[in-house]
Amino acid sequence: MAKTASKTTRTPAPGVVLDKKTLKKALAELAAADPDIARALAEAGHPELRDMPTGFGGLMRSIVGQQVSVHAARSIWLRLEAAVPSMEPADFLAMSDEQLRAVGLSGAKMKYGRSLATDIVEGRIAFDRLHELDDTAAIAMLTQAKGIGPWTAEIYLMFAHGRPDIMPGLDLGLVVAAQHLKKLRTRPDAKRLLKIAEAWRPWRSAAALVLWHYRRNMPDWSAKEKK
Repeated sequence: MAKTASKTTRTPAPGVVLDKKTLKKALAELAAADPDIARALAEAGHPELRDMPTGFGGLMRSIVGQQVSVHAARSIWLRLEAAVPSMEPADFLAMSDEQLRAVGLSGAKMKYGRSLATDIVEGRIAFDRLHELDDTAAIAMLTQAKGIGPWTAEIYLMFAHGRPDIMPGLDLGLVVAAQHLKKLRTRPDAKRLLKIAEAWRPWRSAAALVLWHYRRNMPDWSAKEKK
């Protein structure tokens, strides 16, 4: 059964960033607070930090990766980087549809990229103000752009800015890992995952890294689940 969340809401200290030093501290505190996390670390080992570019480049890379394989996304991204070396929104907007299509962007991804670049150029998305905003407000700012949903914004804040207390409730990998780690009879929905994750504050981003790492090292349960 999943542990019930603490009634006391714990939040990260202002200015805390999830880096190598704080990740070590976070994992120790998570393991002490939750025996299931301690078991995941013992069975699968410690996860590593992930990183991604900040600014337009980081979010555009997420758009490129939507609904394609990792290999395809990397190939498209490398061609886009070659076509727009600065990865500045104004330079992206200067590219024609034909040029963007030539690097492998679909019509939808061209539209999303232009929407994001326009929001940045016109000041609706201001990366230099993100540090002033809490997670909820930062996600609201980023999701103004078409093609940037809550999951993309959460992943960006976690990996590009090191936000320490984010749990992407819509991530399938996290949901699957949480089900098996917590020995739940059914797969939790986003609401239930977030309720479970309350016990992992103020290090939910580190807990997400543990779950992703645990998922990659988990046995394949799919055959058993179909019986």
